Amino acid sequence: MNAISKYTKFIPYLYFISIVAYWFTTVNRSEGISAYPILLFAIPFLWQLIKPNRNLNFSLGIVFVCLSSYLILAYIFNLLNIMNWSESAKRLLFYGGVLVFGNFIMSLWIIRNSIKKEF
Repeated sequence: MNAISKYTKFIPYLYFISIVAYWFTTVNRSEGISAYPILLFAIPFLWQLIKPNRNLNFSLGIVFVCLSSYLILAYIFNLLNIMNWSESAKRLLFYGGVLVFGNFIMSLWIIRNSIKKEF
């Protein structure tokens, strides 16, 4: 049980790395070589796995909480019909819904990891 609790702090970073890998493979199928800059988004998360830094950790958490909060607001506006969305935007909101809430939870987990005394 101690080994499991030792490695649970790495789950958010592996989550974001897997999202970047999925995004890269999806774009690479249609765009080809122009998809390789997407891999740059995984560098801070890989760095946190190799050599953890509390300041980078807190910055990543805050940035992704803000982005996820913004997207959650978009969902609320869509549910309340405050804004008129095109069909393609509604489809994107539907498919990305799980990722938005997952990103929000993982971002909060990253912030929790940076606030804890040990890392």
